[in-house]
Amino acid sequence: MNESKAWLFVIIGGLLEVVWASGFKYEEIPPLVVLIAILASFDLIIRATKVLPVGTVYAVFAGMGTVGTTIVEMVLSGGAVSLLRILLILLLLACIIGLKLTSKGSEN
Repeated sequence: MNESKAWLFVIIGGLLEVVWASGFKYEEIPPLVVLIAILASFDLIIRATKVLPVGTVYAVFAGMGTVGTTIVEMVLSGGAVSLLRILLILLLLACIIGLKLTSKGSEN
């Protein structure tokens, strides 16, 4: 697998993390979908760590989940939207992008 495909796996895994994490709270997401999303997301990041540094993969995966679930929470439950909260999400996104850009492949 090449690095581009590995990064695609990380992105898809991060998006699936938003699905399963949100499924813990929102009944609209069926339990079977939550289970499939958990298994698929972890399978994808495990595959990505065969090519990319595990620390970077996990940080990007968890960061995407944090940003995604925060946005879902703000949209679906009318959570507080403040300038500070938006700035912190943007800062987290900047860190995720920075990790991706400075990644040099496998730690081997």
